[in-house]
Amino acid sequence: MINIVNKENCSGCHACYNACPKHCISMIADNEGFLYPQVNEEGCIKCGICVKTCPIITPQRKAKSEADIKAYGAYNKNEKIRKCSSSGGIFTLIAEWVINNGGVVFGAAFNDDFSVAHRAVSNVEGLAQLRGSKYVQSTIGDTYKQAEELLKTGKMVLFTGTPCQIGGLYSYLKRDYDNLITQDIVCHGVPSRKIWEGYRAYHETKEKSKIQKVSFRNKERSWKSYQMAIDFQNGKKYRQISSGDSYLKSFVSNLCLRPSCYACAFKDKVRESDITLADFWGIQNVMPEMDDDKGTSLVLINSEKGQIVFDSIKESIVSREADINEALKYNSSAIQSVKMPDERNDFIKKVDEQGFDVAAKCYIKKDSISLRLKRKIKSIMRKLIK
Repeated sequence: MINIVNKENCSGCHACYNACPKHCISMIADNEGFLYPQVNEEGCIKCGICVKTCPIITPQRKAKSEADIKAYGAYNKNEKIRKCSSSGGIFTLIAEWVINNGGVVFGAAFNDDFSVAHRAVSNVEGLAQLRGSKYVQSTIGDTYKQAEELLKTGKMVLFTGTPCQIGGLYSYLKRDYDNLITQDIVCHGVPSRKIWEGYRAYHETKEKSKIQKVSFRNKERSWKSYQMAIDFQNGKKYRQISSGDSYLKSFVSNLCLRPSCYACAFKDKVRESDITLADFWGIQNVMPEMDDDKGTSLVLINSEKGQIVFDSIKESIVSREADINEALKYNSSAIQSVKMPDERNDFIKKVDEQGFDVAAKCYIKKDSISLRLKRKIKSIMRKLIK
């Protein structure tokens, strides 16, 4: 049976949970808030399917090479969709194409309590809940099973997620389907849901109101200077740029990530998915003509199937082909795991014991006055240019 001794060897993808024929695996949160498989030994028949299905313990990689991949800078011509997307609004077009062809889209959405979980959407109106980055690990639940059932009926399925979630899906399915399209992201790492809960609780206590809406990547200021945006039920609003928000700083400083993210088994130019989406950081250096600071997506086409989908939405986008090495030069998260900070364990423990705000004051460094001044000048210059 599956037994996670080293937590670096479990991404929480839920493949074993979905694959167990006796339903005797539960996903249980540890003291850090990350989910791990736990086997009910009384019901276990020791078939070994869980171990054979794990994409880390028993890797099953597609036969691909770097020569198969094409890279593009792209953004949606629809300014409204682009504005409410994290980067260029390409996901929405891919998802709309799938739904308009009778398909179903799986992706990460907020629950009523602002935890994050995967769900299926079968109409264009529902795509809004899947749009936008969510910097907390999404719970897969039984969506691999749901996707499989739809695929077997001949339904087209678009399954989106982190690279480990896509790897988990293929490991669970044990095969590819002609009617399956997969889209992953260039993933920095997934934060603990316990840290996210602590951050939310801090803000709700401070504002004396429940949260009504959250955006991790609000682009009211600009794409490059995105901000955390929280709307409260009492009408108050919180806006803070990424470098000034304690949660986003804990994320980019790697203080709150899952142990497997520091030794990610899925970092590679050659991806499992058909399509990879990311922010095209460094676009001003690689394709300055594509940079208007409204958000540009990096699109990696990893398969013939992915190319067919991309070609189908080309009339709705502005795009330029790019050299993959140039495209990834400013996006090292595609191929390289982040380093675990020495204070990572202490930070998470402090959040658990004393709350997010206390831990943030102890472990998250404030920017220097000179850096804040420089950032303010840049913001003023951008407004003057506009």
